[in-house]
Amino acid sequence: MIPISKPFIGEAEKQAVLEVLDSGMLVQGPRTAALEEKWAAACGTPFAVATSSGTTALQIALLAHGVGPGDEVITTPFTFIASVNSILYTGARPVFVDIDPDSFNIDPELIESAITPRTRAIMPVHLYGNPCDMDPILDIALRHGLAVVEDAAQAIGATYQGRCVGSFGTGCFSLYATKNIMAGEGGMITTPDEQLVQKCRMLRNHGMQRRYYHDILGYNFRMTDLHAAIGLAQIARLADFTEKRRANAAYLTSHISAVVTPKLKEGYGHVFHQYTVRVDCGRDRDAAARQLNESGVGSGIFYPVPANRQAYLVEMGLGEVILPVAERMAHEVLSLPVHPQLSQADLEKIVAEVNKL
Repeated sequence: MIPISKPFIGEAEKQAVLEVLDSGMLVQGPRTAALEEKWAAACGTPFAVATSSGTTALQIALLAHGVGPGDEVITTPFTFIASVNSILYTGARPVFVDIDPDSFNIDPELIESAITPRTRAIMPVHLYGNPCDMDPILDIALRHGLAVVEDAAQAIGATYQGRCVGSFGTGCFSLYATKNIMAGEGGMITTPDEQLVQKCRMLRNHGMQRRYYHDILGYNFRMTDLHAAIGLAQIARLADFTEKRRANAAYLTSHISAVVTPKLKEGYGHVFHQYTVRVDCGRDRDAAARQLNESGVGSGIFYPVPANRQAYLVEMGLGEVILPVAERMAHEVLSLPVHPQLSQADLEKIVAEVNKL
């Protein structure tokens, strides 16, 4: 079976973990600080703050911007549920805007009509590693005095008009085991705002700036040095991993004809966390996934249910919105293996089996 994802764990990652164990400094120590520095450099931002997960990174970023009960945050329904949950954790309400069918990202032309006096922030999601159209989003945010919290969980290394995602607003990343750069688990916040950095650091560590002096209500959202050590070994491979993902994606696009392949726009540096095609024209996407699985080609459906149709959100009264593009894409999208460990034989098999659909 060719897996949909395959985390790379080499000798550098193993040795890094052993060194942390020998050091006795296991949580939020020198490896965490070193990873923050390298992550900030990779994203072109002055500061980065490590957290326990991508979800907690989003939650902390929103809280640091003052988002709370009674507020609204505009976002996409076509994302992993953590994007939405992080808004709910603050006490705020997610407001869903439909997506563009080519990029699968939030449609900037629909954002302004969703703004109300309660809107506090916009959360664009760079889905699958494909950057959102940030210029109009930033323009809207500036005119309405809104924070921009970028959910870049899947998009480390992606660029928009030559600039790294996570550097436009407050960026939030995930280091979960299947991400392009992983640490097993972990998150990262990027920002140029030094005051926001201090707030994020307090929020992740029980509201402390000095040990045992608690200035605000905080959380235990710290990254361990075990995870940071893995992340440090991985981030050294970022350029290589990204190049391989893009090369694999280019091969698939140039050889697959049976389904709709990803559309790339000039100025958008996609990093292909997922290579997502569309099984459209009324064909059975789920049957296509089963056929691929039976042939030895793994696949994934990200995501089969838009957030506004998730049962608990409907019960909360947050599903009363019609989002036809997102709902159609949920029935059409299918992600194929694109990870750096694919061989040429793997790529050829993927192409052959997909073109049999």
